[in-house]
Amino acid sequence: MGAAELHAHLATGLTTVARCWALTRGDGTRYGFTDHDRDLSFEGLTFRAGSGLSALALQQATGLSVDNTEAMGALSDEALSEAEIEAGRFDGAELVSWLVNWSDVAQRRVMFRGTIGEIRRGDGAFHAELRGLTEALNVPLGRVYQKPCSAVLGDGACRFDLATPGFVHEGAVLAVEENRRFEFGPLPGFEEGWFARGRLEMRSGAGAGLGAAVKRDRLLDGVRVIELWEPLRSALAAGDMCRVTAGCDKRLDTCRLKFGNLVNFQGFPDIPGDDWLLVPAGRAALTGGGSRR
Repeated sequence: MGAAELHAHLATGLTTVARCWALTRGDGTRYGFTDHDRDLSFEGLTFRAGSGLSALALQQATGLSVDNTEAMGALSDEALSEAEIEAGRFDGAELVSWLVNWSDVAQRRVMFRGTIGEIRRGDGAFHAELRGLTEALNVPLGRVYQKPCSAVLGDGACRFDLATPGFVHEGAVLAVEENRRFEFGPLPGFEEGWFARGRLEMRSGAGAGLGAAVKRDRLLDGVRVIELWEPLRSALAAGDMCRVTAGCDKRLDTCRLKFGNLVNFQGFPDIPGDDWLLVPAGRAALTGGGSRR
């Protein structure tokens, strides 16, 4: 009913409309913005006018074309801070845009629904690319025929329960260097290299909710050192709590021996490699007419 009333209002030619945006981060934190000169409230959220947020014209097309637009606004501690953008907390955030009759917010219509793409910032302002729902159609689908497993540890294809005892460590960090090198105690019960190719996620402190892939897991002079592929983009300190998950190198033997999950292995270990295919028959080690393997 609200959309029909809004259309009737627009048909009068004398309108009182504004745009509102609801932004939901991956951790569930919600923000509301509007380009009106006063705050508006609906959908259980207050859309603040002080953010200075505005948007370019929405580009929409029929068929499978990707809808897109861009939003821009001022960086502030009350709205979107530069530190939180730098930490990646708004990467992939969900966004809904409404056209609203500010004199009666019940008259509104959703104009755009999608996610935050690339964010540029500088000179106290930010520019955020908004990607429509059809953006997901750009993701390749289907099986990949390769020797290593194509599943992600713990996902629907892998089906391994990461809550299984012995595959997760939760505890405080003893020291942090360059936001990528984490030191713990010896961690008895976990072999050296157990967490390599796994994932580290912060549970407390300024970096709570952030995480990255583990590059290396070593035991040096009784100290367990876990190094990430890239630093976390937030201030970290000794004593912060984190969660480290065991890693998988996608090999058949690892799936069988480390995780006992061979039934869900998603690779094809017996596929011949390129070198095998290119070997001339006269140079093959076995020439009796049987399998080369």
